[in-house]
Amino acid sequence: MAQQLNDIVLVPTDFSEICQNAINHGVELAEYLNYKLVIIHVINSETKSQLKKADLDVSAIADKLNDIANDIREKSRISVETITREGSIFNEIHEAASDMGAKIMILGTHGKKGLQYLVGSHALKVVTKSPVPTIVVQDKSFDKGYKKIVFPINSFTEARQQVQWAMHIAKTFGSVINIFREPHTDPILAGKLNVVTGQIKEAFDKNNITYSIQDAEKSGNFAGKMIEYATAEKADMIMIMTDADIFSPNFNAGAWDEKMMFNKAKIPVMCINPVMTGKVYYEYITLI
Repeated sequence: MAQQLNDIVLVPTDFSEICQNAINHGVELAEYLNYKLVIIHVINSETKSQLKKADLDVSAIADKLNDIANDIREKSRISVETITREGSIFNEIHEAASDMGAKIMILGTHGKKGLQYLVGSHALKVVTKSPVPTIVVQDKSFDKGYKKIVFPINSFTEARQQVQWAMHIAKTFGSVINIFREPHTDPILAGKLNVVTGQIKEAFDKNNITYSIQDAEKSGNFAGKMIEYATAEKADMIMIMTDADIFSPNFNAGAWDEKMMFNKAKIPVMCINPVMTGKVYYEYITLI
């Protein structure tokens, strides 16, 4: 596969152990996809405070990044670059991803703590505003890649980009996709769910993707049931649309996303934002 200029995996780091794990994921993912790895550090007030305490200037940041990049070059065949930007991590990470045309980002976090002390809704903001899909990793290693992927859907799912990325990852790693469906007692919603499921199955069958379908138990807490299922299946990844289902009157997007991203099983979560195509419901489109 020929590498293109914008075939980039972007990994932000604050030089913590959890961000190093994200870099490790980025290295191995870039190897599988034949992408370039770009590691970014955003110099913000927290960075400046730490530098001042250590009696260092900003050149120390470039030195740290270069050490990381040189270590990767010694152990891997991938192309790796490092960059620094100054400002708010909420703005600079997203702008960097857009400016370089990154294809995917990997964000390290531990529970609700991680990149430069981002917690709760702040970490969620980095992910849900990202112009590219983001894989949120905790301290689980990359191992042999994403062989088992849990793919949750319900009647409100906007799944076009989710389906496309699932197929891309599945073809790369030879993955099995485990579709996990939220059941509905309402016949209209159940009908919509069947339509969505049917079209996803059609796309997977057309592209020779191996998959299974499992319905959650009818009683409550779809997110909790899904994490239990992913844990029991020893999933390597959960793949979600970060603001899917927002038109459901009983749906809390922030609570859903946080529960997935910071799941106690520490399963990496690929978060996809429908930022390019807008809200296009799956039942009204045809995958080519």
